[in-house]
Amino acid sequence: MKAGPVLQVLSCVLFLISTTTTSPATSAAAGGLTIRADLTHVDSGRGFTASELLSRMASRSRARAASHHQQLYRRRSSFSGGGHPATAAAAPGTVGGLGTEYLIHLSIGTPRPHHVALTLDTGSDLVWTQCTECAVCFDQPSPPFDPSASKTFAYVPCSDPICALSSVSACVIHDHSCFYLDSYGDGSITAGIVLRDTFTFVKGAAVPGISFGCGTYNKGIYDTNESGIAGFGLGAQSLPSQLKVGRFSHCFTSMLGSSSNKSSSPVFLGTPPAGYGDLKNKFKSTPLKRNPTRPSNYFVSFEGITVGETRLPVDASAFAVRKDGSGGTVIDSGTGVTTFTAAVYEQLLGAFVAQVPLPLASPEEAAAMGGYPCFSAASAAEARKVAVPRLVFHLEGADMDLPRENYMPVVDGSKLLCVVVGSTEGDLTLIGNFQQQNMHIVYDVEKSKLLFAPAQCDKM
Repeated sequence: MKAGPVLQVLSCVLFLISTTTTSPATSAAAGGLTIRADLTHVDSGRGFTASELLSRMASRSRARAASHHQQLYRRRSSFSGGGHPATAAAAPGTVGGLGTEYLIHLSIGTPRPHHVALTLDTGSDLVWTQCTECAVCFDQPSPPFDPSASKTFAYVPCSDPICALSSVSACVIHDHSCFYLDSYGDGSITAGIVLRDTFTFVKGAAVPGISFGCGTYNKGIYDTNESGIAGFGLGAQSLPSQLKVGRFSHCFTSMLGSSSNKSSSPVFLGTPPAGYGDLKNKFKSTPLKRNPTRPSNYFVSFEGITVGETRLPVDASAFAVRKDGSGGTVIDSGTGVTTFTAAVYEQLLGAFVAQVPLPLASPEEAAAMGGYPCFSAASAAEARKVAVPRLVFHLEGADMDLPRENYMPVVDGSKLLCVVVGSTEGDLTLIGNFQQQNMHIVYDVEKSKLLFAPAQCDKM
């Protein structure tokens, strides 16, 4: 955790604090649920061209990868104190800041549920939204949540075990409610009081007693189309954990498709209802791994890459977690584009250069498409006809064979074909959501498995 920003916030609230809780984590009581919520892409409906969408996604993905590297550095250099250090990078939808890509839509409170759009983040746990009487907050398109307008909200007492789970947690003197403070990989901060209230999802599915941060000090790199973050990580604060569902899944609609501005993407908390495929027979499966140094993240065993018919000569150790907790491969909803270490990326790019029957575009041309390496065809019509090598990610026990539009999309009107895969100076491999488009991705936490299958997400 970065000491400077945290101490600045603490100096504003120290007079409220009497004791810090140290109870073990527990989940909120809600079971036997299968709930659907809708997701929208952070740039959906905002008038960006396809090339602008790629450029914005590129910037967010690079920042997200850099943040993961910085996060581990901070953990190694920070002192050991109460609570756990921040475990996620999340600064929604901001070019130049940390990236994220999808917003989950739900409502809080009764009798008139208040709509919120929260960043879906599988790399963090805390669920929070901005609240009224905000001391420091970012702009958002709708009013912040007003607890006093809800008949079902309640303060979480500092004696509640869930209070101890934030980076900093403490008691407010006058009512013994729970103060929280969490920070993220870019230094962004949220602080406030932990509440419980009813969450309402699609078709009126209402769940009482969900705990969340009522943020009144939220400072950092945030965009203006979300009101907070919904943690979907492995910790007890996350939304799946509080709902006590053994699995959740999502299906990302193509961000560059003709219907990308019209269709939402579904997320299911619990087992998807009948009609969405037999998970045993149609889905491929790979184990989910845990890394104690990144307890919120979903790690997988990445074993190699094939471009065309060529298996890259990269040892599986290049993607594995090291003894100090660094490295490894994370599947991450908040990263737009899959990023590899520099050495792996150079081999991947070299394989495409050797196999794509087109010359490389100039750096100036590629810059307009997000800076990805691009190949130049004679015309847009030729670009659409060019056969490109297939791209396969080899995971433990399962191959993720990517459709062309998930790594070399044809952007309408452009004669460029770009390899939409990135590199990082760090040692962590991130499987981004652009590569997950039109796949039903199931996180079976109960059985420690990741399942995936091709799907038409806009038809779900």
